[in-house]
Amino acid sequence: MDLTHVTRYIAGRDTREPVCAYLYDLDDLRLRTTRLRAALPEQCALYYAVKANSDAPVLRALLGVADGFEVASFGEIERVRGVDAEVPIAFGGPGKTDAELEGALRLGVGLIHVESTLQLSRLDAVARRQGRCADVLLRANPAYGLPGATLQMGGGATQFGIDEALLPDVLAQSRTMPNVRVVGLHVHAGSNSLDADTHLALIDRHIALAKRLRDLHGLTLEWLNVGGGIGIDYQNPERHFDWDRFCHGLAALLRETAPSTRIVFECGRFISAGCGCYVAEVIDLKRNHDKWFAVLRGGTHHFRLPVSWQHNHPFQVLPNDHWDYPFPRPVVERQPVTLCGELCTPKDVLAREVPVDRLRVGDRIAFTMAGAYGWHISHHDFLSHPHPERVFIGGQP
Repeated sequence: MDLTHVTRYIAGRDTREPVCAYLYDLDDLRLRTTRLRAALPEQCALYYAVKANSDAPVLRALLGVADGFEVASFGEIERVRGVDAEVPIAFGGPGKTDAELEGALRLGVGLIHVESTLQLSRLDAVARRQGRCADVLLRANPAYGLPGATLQMGGGATQFGIDEALLPDVLAQSRTMPNVRVVGLHVHAGSNSLDADTHLALIDRHIALAKRLRDLHGLTLEWLNVGGGIGIDYQNPERHFDWDRFCHGLAALLRETAPSTRIVFECGRFISAGCGCYVAEVIDLKRNHDKWFAVLRGGTHHFRLPVSWQHNHPFQVLPNDHWDYPFPRPVVERQPVTLCGELCTPKDVLAREVPVDRLRVGDRIAFTMAGAYGWHISHHDFLSHPHPERVFIGGQP
């Protein structure tokens, strides 16, 4: 996000209350998604993982530029259908109730990712009651993981997917179920991959697994969902996943190994992180046991991502020269400062001991790369502090 949007927002406020807001640049979001989609080989589809940021303006902005949406609950299905009645939806998640499965079929979800034999049996029963046949991707928990991933979903004992060794039996069972049709495989091995070549090698393994199941066990391979997992380096925002290099290598790989299979990516953070900024004003500044602390109007109840991922979130100081009080204004110069929130817990930290040139009470902190897994994973009402203002800029097709 261009921080000029933030400075314009601050200048246009008609209150002296400390600044606390999320801003989302939806034009930037559309442009980024369009570029990501254009670089992919023709047989690929780019779905947006709604869990990253499920706000209706974000979903509307992505209509027509993303190929569809990946959801993980019936509530997310309803959010997507609230902005469009027909856009393709893929439904994942390890826990799906009968009511969710019924709702998914009723609302036209095209692909359901099945994560266990029981889930497959329950879906068959639900579809039978509705007189439908559900298209299914079996989610595999492969024998391999994603090297360097921050979160590992595959390659070991987790709650996700079906053990690779059990997939032949599940395929055989699926043929006894007339109301489900297995049309491919879903493999999401891990999150926050930062190296294009490593991720390309992972896709190669996904394709090899799918083809082995096709050749040896009769898997219909119309679709291969390779998950998301492409990351953002919050510690070094200038380091980017090389998407163009990845897509170039992917085109060559698919020509050789899977020319007729529809490949689906379900990216969330990689699409929407850069469109958002969380802005919080410094309301106190103090020194404790030889360390400096800035207390912000805001914190992890609004923006839980940094403490969840245990990183110092990137930020910029936006100076504010206004000072109303007759007493001296606290200031720190050329010192490391810990940026804390207003909660009564020492875990309410957004960046720890980061050097600043100058920081004063009343200055604003703009946390960039906050468009994904920020507001949407946070415990908004802990201690009942006011919510931040949320501003959506642009976004029209």
